[in-house]
Amino acid sequence: MSLVAACGESPAPSDDPRADPRDAARVALGARVYPQHCAACHGAKLEGQPDWRKRLANGRLPAPPHDESGHTWHHPDQVLFALTRNGLVPPYAPRNYASDMPAFAGRLADDEIWAVLAYLKSHWTSADVLAARAEMTRNAKENR
Repeated sequence: MSLVAACGESPAPSDDPRADPRDAARVALGARVYPQHCAACHGAKLEGQPDWRKRLANGRLPAPPHDESGHTWHHPDQVLFALTRNGLVPPYAPRNYASDMPAFAGRLADDEIWAVLAYLKSHWTSADVLAARAEMTRNAKENR
């Protein structure tokens, strides 16, 4: 057991230290960047768009929530970073996949993207989500 966990602080797993939700400065930067660049689609409270699992008339999916009710926490940090930086392109989506998710490369610095991920992860606090993330991180390290 880590010293952090032993002291009672919630040890949200971070498979990349650049997205560590325990880094207060990084989370604070993400809290400043998220409202400006993400909240319009993903919600001020990370709640996503209504009916985010149902395709719109144009065939695209609404923006998913980034809180624990969504699926963002199911993905490793490197995947979340790549999706945010590059948009929904291969290998994370089929070729020519139509999505409203823009690529943020050129709009946000890589450090800002990592900070937003730390901010999102700071909201994932339930025991179930933390356990699932810890297992996912462990499995990813074992399969390298």
